[in-house]
Amino acid sequence: MLVKIIDQITDDEMHKAAWELYEGAFRDLRSLAVQRHLMYRSEFEEVMRDPRVDKYLCVNDDGKLCGLSTFTNDLYAVPLIAPEYFERRWPEMYHQKRIWYVGFAAVGTEARDTRAFAELVEAMQRTAADRNGMIGIDYCRYNDDERNFGRVVRLMLHRLSGGAMRSELMDQQSFWIYEFPAAA
Repeated sequence: MLVKIIDQITDDEMHKAAWELYEGAFRDLRSLAVQRHLMYRSEFEEVMRDPRVDKYLCVNDDGKLCGLSTFTNDLYAVPLIAPEYFERRWPEMYHQKRIWYVGFAAVGTEARDTRAFAELVEAMQRTAADRNGMIGIDYCRYNDDERNFGRVVRLMLHRLSGGAMRSELMDQQSFWIYEFPAAA
């Protein structure tokens, strides 16, 4: 397995493979998470062509795309986060562009039993660690509770950093519903 880092996907064949992998990896979240976690195709295409966002392509030994993540230290390129939050909390790192954000990390269904996810995490960790930076990421409750993403990634990054990594929950959002059933 190999991870290639590129700034844009312009090749139509690779673009199609990237969309299929992404859509297949996240389609279940449409009914499992309140907030939309799957970009519309037009949004996905925009991100794939945005040179501010690096694309980490994990390809298997046959050259087939098996994992894909987006990673950027231009926080204005990440929809739905507030760069001002990062600027307020970590002003020096923010101005030095040492804060990266993972837009998503997706692994194809046929590659879930491979090292594809680990390879993507390791490649992004190297980018940030080489610059004494930090990485932000968000998980929906389902992925954190059922798939243990927060714990898994924390353990992976702890191992990769030789134990020199700190983590904290930056923020949390709750979605509530208020129902008014008919009077009995």
